[in-house]
Amino acid sequence: MQSTFPQIESILSTSSGRVYWTIVSLFPPAQYVLNHNENQVFQSLLAISGIGRQRAHYLTTRLYALARQAYPYDNESSITIRAIQRNIANLLSLSAERDNVINYMEKLAMQANARSLNIYESIPGIAKTTAVRLVAELGDLRRFDTSAQIDAFVGIDPGRYQSGEKDSHLGITKHGNHLARKILYRTITQMETVKATQPCHITDYYDKKKRSSNSRGYKKIAIASVHKLIRTMFALIKHDQLYDYNVATHNQRL
Repeated sequence: MQSTFPQIESILSTSSGRVYWTIVSLFPPAQYVLNHNENQVFQSLLAISGIGRQRAHYLTTRLYALARQAYPYDNESSITIRAIQRNIANLLSLSAERDNVINYMEKLAMQANARSLNIYESIPGIAKTTAVRLVAELGDLRRFDTSAQIDAFVGIDPGRYQSGEKDSHLGITKHGNHLARKILYRTITQMETVKATQPCHITDYYDKKKRSSNSRGYKKIAIASVHKLIRTMFALIKHDQLYDYNVATHNQRL
């Protein structure tokens, strides 16, 4: 797009997602915008699912402003235009297929372990897709007797545990379910992202460790947080409870 309509990358707040790529597919070169009148552009935008009339009017004005700023290298008849549209079509097709797979996985998870799915989704930072993947990779946590057994299943070396104010050595092994380990590791990042609106005792712990020791790297703190997340998930499943921040902060052994 750098050679056809680079300005269009700023049409939305983020240059990703179905709506963004659909707009780019409709107007890959700036000339496509200028070749149509405002009503035609407006109607094209309005036809995109998720765009209402007010937003379509705003985007129409925005597109014209951006198109007038463009000095593209490739013209509207360039093979580059067709390549962009073909690649976007492939991307949207793969995205739709992914959504279908996730929905199918959610149905299977609801049939097999609906309660676990609801419990996981109650934990800050865990949305539907992550919850489904956790159910798929971890199975029923009630088959474990202790959270340490889950640590071993995932492949997190249980060498470091927080006990009051004291920590001991922690490492991460290469055995166990590497997919589950990766999901849990990323979940900590997701928790950090939403902590302003969805407080969690795990992010409290994570932030405290980062403030107290500049020498400890992100990975070590994240692994320690994964231990805490596993204990939290196990306790919630074991007691059939949804996550409650106030309860969790008063019971740091979760």
